[in-house]
Amino acid sequence: MPHLPLRAVAARLTAALAAAALGLLVLPAPAVLADDAADAPVRWSVTPSDANGPDGRRFAEYQLDPGASADDHLAIRNSSDHEVSFALAAADGYFTRSGRFDTLSSDKKSVDSGTWISLPPSVTVAAGATVVVPYSISVPERAEPGDHAAGITASITSTQTADGGASVGVESRIGFRVLTRVNGQLAPAAALTNGSASYEMSWNPFRPGSVTVSFDVQNTGNARILVAGTVEAGGQSISFPAEGESAPELLPGDHRTLSVSVPGAWPLFSVPVAVTLQPTAVTFDGQRPEVAPASWTSSVIAVPWPQIAVLVGLALVVWALVGSRRRSRRRLTAMLDRAREEGRRTAEQETSS
Repeated sequence: MPHLPLRAVAARLTAALAAAALGLLVLPAPAVLADDAADAPVRWSVTPSDANGPDGRRFAEYQLDPGASADDHLAIRNSSDHEVSFALAAADGYFTRSGRFDTLSSDKKSVDSGTWISLPPSVTVAAGATVVVPYSISVPERAEPGDHAAGITASITSTQTADGGASVGVESRIGFRVLTRVNGQLAPAAALTNGSASYEMSWNPFRPGSVTVSFDVQNTGNARILVAGTVEAGGQSISFPAEGESAPELLPGDHRTLSVSVPGAWPLFSVPVAVTLQPTAVTFDGQRPEVAPASWTSSVIAVPWPQIAVLVGLALVVWALVGSRRRSRRRLTAMLDRAREEGRRTAEQETSS
């Protein structure tokens, strides 16, 4: 079941402490487990729903005019064996560097669509039960057109023991993404910046090396985009994302650093590098607004040291062979000269006798 990355935020220390601590807890399971020494474990999940219960949505999406509003529901499932009270909250959302969706922590103030959502501050759910909670989203009259991301979470606070034996209040939360598209002029756009390239040599002179290209992609428009493109280096081309991988999704204002390795590039002193970004806008109605491509070109120095070493070695072998042949020829010539001289002397002696 999809959910926001679980985070545990240290909310308060005991009276003996004067400062607050913050922590992060991530669990891969769809249900959350919060445990301490005094209370039984708590497991729960949060999903979008209709008035009757979960409706299969992975996240909530709305397309509204400025000044418009919408009503919806969320469902909280308490899988624990005891009654639990959950705190409910909404906050601005964003994608992390790893591409996972998250919301602002409770110590940070939301300034965008996280403030548009109204819901009860808390709800109590019996053991093994599911409770449907209504909420509403109201778009301000002056809201900017485009995509606005937020998240709704349900949380509990438990007590854990920090280093040194101090008791720490820890908030554990889970929720789902809420995306609101404000109607108006959509202007999807992307920029490609901070490109760099490095060459990794293969010391086997009969094998090519590889080029690693890193670059930043920034969503400079007002709509979500999916990032895709190609990287070319030394006559080789690699598409990103790789086959089987999901295209990175960027919200307006987001940026992501990508790195692509291109194998099969021979070191030719200077290897040309080119990145072509071909982003795609994400729409609710299936249309695909055109997004202008972006590109970056450069080159990376790749001195073919292994190949040079082989050529130098071959040159030394040839030089040695030529030198040896010349020395052998000189020795043979000297031997022939001595033989002729001895033959001449022998002939002179026979004539004189």
